[in-house]
Amino acid sequence: MNLFEKEAFVTKAAEEFEDQSPEALLKLAVDTFGSLTLACSFGAEDVVLVDMLQKINPNVDIFYLDTNVHFDETYETKERLEKHYGTKFVQVLPKLTLEEQAAEHGDELWKSDANKCCNIRKVDPLTDILRNYDAWITGIRRDQAPTRANAKKVEYDVKFGLIKFNPLANWTSEDVWQYIRDNDVIYNPLHDRNYPSIGCTHCTRQVAEGEDPRAGRWASSEKTECGLHK
Repeated sequence: MNLFEKEAFVTKAAEEFEDQSPEALLKLAVDTFGSLTLACSFGAEDVVLVDMLQKINPNVDIFYLDTNVHFDETYETKERLEKHYGTKFVQVLPKLTLEEQAAEHGDELWKSDANKCCNIRKVDPLTDILRNYDAWITGIRRDQAPTRANAKKVEYDVKFGLIKFNPLANWTSEDVWQYIRDNDVIYNPLHDRNYPSIGCTHCTRQVAEGEDPRAGRWASSEKTECGLHK
């Protein structure tokens, strides 16, 4: 597709699939794009999409950004999912190890410059992996944060230059957990310990009752996104 065709596709599909199921949109993505991938962080939304996609086409690539500082529970969830579905997720690593990052930018960069740390360990690796695809699937939902409130189910991702599918954009958190319960989907046990949004160990804390679900991310700063979905 050229840019004009991509924009026409996005406009039509976003309108047509706004009230259709995530599975219907995933099938459209699979049927339309041979070069397609799902970004998985092993949070609740993403394991739902993994389960749906495995039922539609288990051959679609699923990748994860391995920052080297995920919780043990996150890595264990990945391994359990791989064993359950008989698949392997594509590991995407930063160019710099943690030791190289510290030598170049100072120790604990996530404290002194969280944006730079996210760029090195998440955004740059994502940019590299997405160059291999024409479209990608994400688990973002509109009610997760104000920065995501206007997300469409299908978008043209200007930042990465490809089609972006957000099948769960109009789902609530309860919709996600209902699917997990109904389909007995494997999920990160940190969700049961007041971690509704799970990132790296240094930048994620438990959320207190009544707090915003993403309040535990970069809690000591004004940062609200890692830069993957802007």
